[in-house]
Amino acid sequence: MSVSLPKHLKEYIKSRTRQDSFGTPSDYIRSLIRDDLKRHEQERLEKMLLEGMASGSGLPMTPSQWKKLHKEARGALNFRK
Repeated sequence: MSVSLPKHLKEYIKSRTRQDSFGTPSDYIRSLIRDDLKRHEQERLEKMLLEGMASGSGLPMTPSQWKKLHKEARGALNFRK
């Protein structure tokens, strides 16, 4: 992917790259995108939690259900790496 920027933005990115000790301007841009993705994921999770809290009283979970949930979560986290 190629992105064209005006001169003042190119200079800003070069300055931030040096300031924050990124190897290249591309490293700096990738960092911004990763931060944006994390923020978006956090907002999505917060929305889901609020929807769950508003959905009514919960159901008790058994130890085996918790174990299964933990296993699924670990699998999802490993998949993202």
